[in-house]
Amino acid sequence: MGRKYDFSGWATRNDIPCSDGRTIRKDAFAHNDGQTVPLVWNHQHNDPTNVLGHACLENRDDGVYAYCSFNDTEMANNAKEQVRHGDITALSIYANQLKQHGGDVLHGAIREVSLVLAGANPGAFIDSVIVHGEMIDEEAIIYSGENLTVFQHSDEEVEEDIAEEQKEVEETEEDKEENLQHAEGENMATGNDRTVKDVFDEFTDEQKNVVYFMIGQALEDAGVTADGEAGGEDPNMKHNIFDDEMYNDTEVLSHSAMEDIFSEAKRCGSLRHAFTNVMGEDATLTHTVTDNAGNDVTYGISNIDYLFPEARNLNDIPEFIKRDQEWVNKVMSGVHQSPFARVKTIFADITMDEARARGYIKGNLKKEEVINLLKRETTPQTVYKKQKFDRDDIVDITSFDVIVWIKNEMKMMLNEEIARAILIGDGRTLEDPDKINPQHIRPVWTDSELFTISALSTLAQSSTFDEKVDAIVDSIIVAQEDYEGSGNTVLYCNKWFLTRALLKRNSIGERVWKSKAELASELMVNDIIPVSVFKNQKRTVDTKERELVGIVVDLNDYNVGTDKGGELNMFDDFDIDYNQFKYLIESRMSGALTRPKSAIAVEMSFQ
Repeated sequence: MGRKYDFSGWATRNDIPCSDGRTIRKDAFAHNDGQTVPLVWNHQHNDPTNVLGHACLENRDDGVYAYCSFNDTEMANNAKEQVRHGDITALSIYANQLKQHGGDVLHGAIREVSLVLAGANPGAFIDSVIVHGEMIDEEAIIYSGENLTVFQHSDEEVEEDIAEEQKEVEETEEDKEENLQHAEGENMATGNDRTVKDVFDEFTDEQKNVVYFMIGQALEDAGVTADGEAGGEDPNMKHNIFDDEMYNDTEVLSHSAMEDIFSEAKRCGSLRHAFTNVMGEDATLTHTVTDNAGNDVTYGISNIDYLFPEARNLNDIPEFIKRDQEWVNKVMSGVHQSPFARVKTIFADITMDEARARGYIKGNLKKEEVINLLKRETTPQTVYKKQKFDRDDIVDITSFDVIVWIKNEMKMMLNEEIARAILIGDGRTLEDPDKINPQHIRPVWTDSELFTISALSTLAQSSTFDEKVDAIVDSIIVAQEDYEGSGNTVLYCNKWFLTRALLKRNSIGERVWKSKAELASELMVNDIIPVSVFKNQKRTVDTKERELVGIVVDLNDYNVGTDKGGELNMFDDFDIDYNQFKYLIESRMSGALTRPKSAIAVEMSFQ
């Protein structure tokens, strides 16, 4: 040291967790060793009078130590007196180009050292704008929380004090290590009757390999050969001391080499090429593991996945895994709606012979016609979805509006359930308390014969798909003879039927129906809509199982009734006792076909 320094202190300390969870690691600022940086008042860079002097940095095992000298400005003299008097007792640094891995700060560049009013802080902390993540370049103000040492000696005395201080630090570290080893040895020898062998036997194979390596390295450094004699380095010592299965000499990249590799990777755009450029064409780092087949597999860099960037969300908002909604929209927009929920339908059946007009013969008695009146009443039921969230969770989710997201899901799934109940019923058992009662929302599929015509195809178990398609097409066309609905029909069908029908070929290899429109024309319907929930839908009629293929219907003949206030509504509520938001979407409605013979249930059964 060729000049006098007014005081010294720790600029940073290693391995002390900061208040934000990050930790400065050893040699994070190693390249600043020996550099001189400005000494500033409280990191105020906006005025040159705030520069109080300079600081010479020294990288040590415990952190970065600073030897600071004041200039002769009025502000510097005031600060010197405050330091001498003990009013200011702490340093901090301003650093940028910070790089971190997880919570560990691995690298940075110290730009200035500041006197700060932070002496009461018990440990290091960081006041920064650093972004959490892998290897992020940012800046930070880092406080060490250590007290200053004030010099009041000559230049020679300063140099002696520095040397003595460094010696004391080294001796202190040695004493710590010796005491730790002594304490651990005593504990192993006397504590709980556990010997060193007992502890060693509990180690994993990986931990034992580390111990073997440390012993071998210590012997090698001491010049002890494999036979226990002191002497020169024996190239076969490691092989003689350790079994091949127990020892694996794995090279490790130094911190400085890692920095060089990352810098080169930014330049050339390839981590692999950067490694070759920095370490040389012949350089290799190997890591051997055993695969599931028991074979040794060698990789270029141990734990190379640590270098990979973290996975990122393609979408901030989670995407729903859902069934196709086209058929739901068709059903909900196609039904007829009435402003009352209790619906009564009365029919006069004049298809019987008793209702026919009669011929008259003079002198005979004229007979009155007989009309059979039919009546059906359908009452409403409430259908709902309910959800709740803790308010804390809602506040913590900042990447998207979770309430809008869940309300969309609730509405979508409620509509799907209603559409399903209209076409085939909800599928729950009669004993299920959540069942949508088919007397309130009457399924088209299982409605009475007065409203739904049966188009049943009876097939052999060995029937091919082409045979099934032919039989189903024929049954739909035949059933059209009895259809008496409004006429703008749509075939809601099982997906397999539409797929197999479009794949069907004639005797010369041409497709029978080249498009969905051609098939719809053949079946005398306006459109064909595949419905995902039709898959594997079966029912038993007269002890015979039937599988649903499709439903032909004009949904304008199906009435959905809701009283005022019973239409689809969303309700929000907050439970102050449990700090929870609750959401409910519901509708109170009835549903039923209102015209006789207005639907065709297309089914098949097997002999």
